[in-house]
Amino acid sequence: MDATKEIARRRTFAIISHPDAGKTTLTEKLLLYGGAIHLAGSVKARRAARHATSDWMELEKERGISVTSSVLQFDYLGYRINLLDTPGHQDFSEDTYRTLVAADSAIMLLDNRKGVEEQTRKLFEVCKLRRIPIFTFVNKCDRAGENPLQLIDDVEKDLGIRCFPVTWPIHRGSEFLGVYDRIEGAVRLFEKGGDHGSKRAKVVEGGLDDPEVVGRLGEDVVAHVKEELELLDLAGSDFDRGDVLSGALSPTFFGSALTNFGVEPLLRHFLEDSPPPAPRESDEGIIGPDHDAFTGFVFKIQANMDPKHRDRIAFLRICSGRFEPGLQVRNTRSGDTVRLAQPQQFMARERQAVEEAWPGDVIGIHDRGALRIGDTLSSNGDLAFGGIPRFSPEHFARVMTGDPLRRKQLDTGLRQLSEEGAAQVFFEDIQAGHTPIVGAVGLLQFDVLVHRLEHEYGAKARLERMEYRHARWVEGPESDIRRVARGEGRLLVFDSKERPLILFTSEWGLRHAVDREEKLTFHAFAP
Repeated sequence: MDATKEIARRRTFAIISHPDAGKTTLTEKLLLYGGAIHLAGSVKARRAARHATSDWMELEKERGISVTSSVLQFDYLGYRINLLDTPGHQDFSEDTYRTLVAADSAIMLLDNRKGVEEQTRKLFEVCKLRRIPIFTFVNKCDRAGENPLQLIDDVEKDLGIRCFPVTWPIHRGSEFLGVYDRIEGAVRLFEKGGDHGSKRAKVVEGGLDDPEVVGRLGEDVVAHVKEELELLDLAGSDFDRGDVLSGALSPTFFGSALTNFGVEPLLRHFLEDSPPPAPRESDEGIIGPDHDAFTGFVFKIQANMDPKHRDRIAFLRICSGRFEPGLQVRNTRSGDTVRLAQPQQFMARERQAVEEAWPGDVIGIHDRGALRIGDTLSSNGDLAFGGIPRFSPEHFARVMTGDPLRRKQLDTGLRQLSEEGAAQVFFEDIQAGHTPIVGAVGLLQFDVLVHRLEHEYGAKARLERMEYRHARWVEGPESDIRRVARGEGRLLVFDSKERPLILFTSEWGLRHAVDREEKLTFHAFAP
C-alpha cells in the first residue's frame, strides 16, 4: 500500500456550532450524500423511522440533543473521511474542545437568522489557536434570515476572518431555490421532496443564462443574482487555497441541511480544498504523518458504548506510521507496553474490525482502565505529544447515595466517567471514604452523570448543589495553600491525581487570591 497516497486521501474534521444551528442534521446529511447511510434520521422528529446516526446514547434519543462525541468514518469520491461529531449543547463544550485537538479542519455552522453566536465564537477561537482551516456553512436558508451580504460582512468583522462565498443562495421572494457555484460557474436548483429530507434532493444544473434555468427562476431573479455576484467579484475576497489552509480565509457555503439544499456542493468542495493529516508537535520536535514510527494520542474515552458488555473504548487519533492488528506500542505516560489487539473503526455505535489504518484515521482500542485522555502511544520510545487540558469546572455538587451497599458501584462509575471526561471528581480529603464532589462545565452534565450512574453502573445517586462557581488548581507550599483555602467562600479539594484545587464562590475572591499570593501559582487548566 502506498503510504503517501493513503495519507493524502484522508480528511479528519469536526463540525462546530452554537446549539440549535442544525449540527446533527448537517452531520446526518453529510453521511447521506457520502453514501454512508441511505435514509437520514431526524433529531427532533422522534416519531420518525430512525434516530440520527450520531446520537447513539439513550439519553440523546430521549431528549433530542447531542451530549457526547462520536466518530463517523466512511469513503466518498476516493477520500477516507473521519468525521468527529461533537456535542451540540454548550454544557458539553469541553468534549468539543478535546475533539478539536484531533481534527485537521472544521466546518463552522451558522444559523442564517442569527449569524455568529456565543458558542460559535468560543469554538472558533479554539480553531484559530490551533490554526486549523475553517469552512463555513450558513444553514436554514429555506427560512427568512439575514441578508447574505450583511451576514458575510458580520462574520468577517466579528471573527476577524475573510470569507469567500463558494456557493451563493438563490431566492425567489421567500422561497429558497438553490445555489450558484462560483468556482464551477454553475447553478444548482433543488427540488423539495415529500420525504422530509431523508433522501437526496433532486437537482437541476446549468448556467445562469441557460433557458431552463431562466425559465425556472424568471428573468428578474437571474438579474438580481447576477448583480450580487458582480458585487462579490468587485468587493469580496479572492479565493486562495494557501489562505484557506493557513486559516486566514474561510470558504463559505449556503444551504439547508433539513431539505438537503446545498449539502452536496459543500461536501465536494470541502474534500477538495481541506488539508490531509497535518504534522504534530511533540517533545522531540515536529512529527509529520510520513514519519516511519507509529504514533497517536488518545483524545476521548467512552465507557459502556455496548452496555451488554460494559466495554470501555479509547479513541486514538493516528498521527504517523501504519497501523496493523497486533502492533505493540508504548504508553509514554505510564511506560507500559500496549498491544493494539482487535482495534475497531466506527459509524457512531456500530463498529467493525480494523485491518489497516493510516495517519488521520481514528481507531477504537479496548481499554481496561490503563489509558487516559491525552496519552501518547508510540512505537518509537518515549516520544510524547502535548497533553489535552482539563478545564476548571464552573458548577459543583456533592454526590449522595441512598444505598451505602452500592458505594463500590458509585465509586467505579465516578472514576470511569471522570476518566472519559464526562465530569470531574474531587474529594475534600485524599483519604478514601469521603463524600465525592463532582464538577462540571455545564449543568446538563450533572443530569447526564446521574442518568449514567443509575443506568450503566446500577448506582442511583442524587446531587446536592454547592455554591462554588470558580476553581483553580494551585501549586506552592502546602501551608500557604491550606491558609488561603480557609478564607471565607473557599474550599480546598483534591482531584483524582491528588492535586489540590481551591474552589471560590465569587470571581472577586478568586482574583483577590491570585493577586495577593506571591508564593502560589493558580491554573485554570490542570497543570
